[in-house]
Amino acid sequence: MQKINKVGVVGCGLMGAGIAQTCVQAGYETVVREVNRQLLDKGLSRIYDAWNTMIRKGKLTSEQVEENRARLHGTLELVDFADCDLVIEAVIENMEEKIRLFPALDATLKTDALILSNTSSLNVTQMGAVTKRPSQVCGLHFFNPAPVMKLVEIVRTISTTDETIETVRQFALSLGKTPVLSKDRAGFIVNFLLIPYLLAAIRMLENGMASRDDIDTAMKLGCGYPMGPFTLLDYVGLDTTLWAAEAIYEEFKDPLYAPPPLLRRMVVSGQLGRKSGKGFYDHQK
Repeated sequence: MQKINKVGVVGCGLMGAGIAQTCVQAGYETVVREVNRQLLDKGLSRIYDAWNTMIRKGKLTSEQVEENRARLHGTLELVDFADCDLVIEAVIENMEEKIRLFPALDATLKTDALILSNTSSLNVTQMGAVTKRPSQVCGLHFFNPAPVMKLVEIVRTISTTDETIETVRQFALSLGKTPVLSKDRAGFIVNFLLIPYLLAAIRMLENGMASRDDIDTAMKLGCGYPMGPFTLLDYVGLDTTLWAAEAIYEEFKDPLYAPPPLLRRMVVSGQLGRKSGKGFYDHQK
């Protein structure tokens, strides 16, 4: 099994920053890359703010935060991943973007390095196929917020070796996560089950069967869920939900995964949930 010392994270948005923070807190030297300085600074500030909050709550000491900051390195260049043992891709959930990135990573990384995707539903086999190391490619899907949520889905392609899976499993455990293993099928475990539920809630609202608040209340009190579907949709992001639904529908052509018109219109209008300030709820208050 391969030893992991240095980790790379491609993308310093909400998920990328959370993954980088998680890796640093677990003791790994971590390089995180963005496409421009503004996005990189925003992502790093998100991590620093989280650590400052943890100091105030007594979860970290100032000395621990200084050690964390020393292990975290921001960059705009892929070449700074050259000595990483494992790189996690956390860019936009768009296959064209990922297919452009993976050959570039493949050409930059040392031959034994692993390339993982944080995709929530896209075809990981396709990503590995554009590299010269498909046996060293798999999915490692974190959940938002990455530093807090315990679950990660390890996604095995038809090319991924047992050694890669075991290395990634041990890496996930070292982050304090609970890994589950899924075959490379659109949606994996969680989204394959979750997306039809979320889309059904949108259809219920769209068809006037019940109100937003009553649907959320019913699922919280009737099923014991910590939040209702519309609260969850806003938290996950309506754009992320749409991308996942489209990916699963493309693979299986099951109408359960067909995005409702209301979801498409909200995404087109920029009503993406918490990240944009407005979704099914108003978050600008």
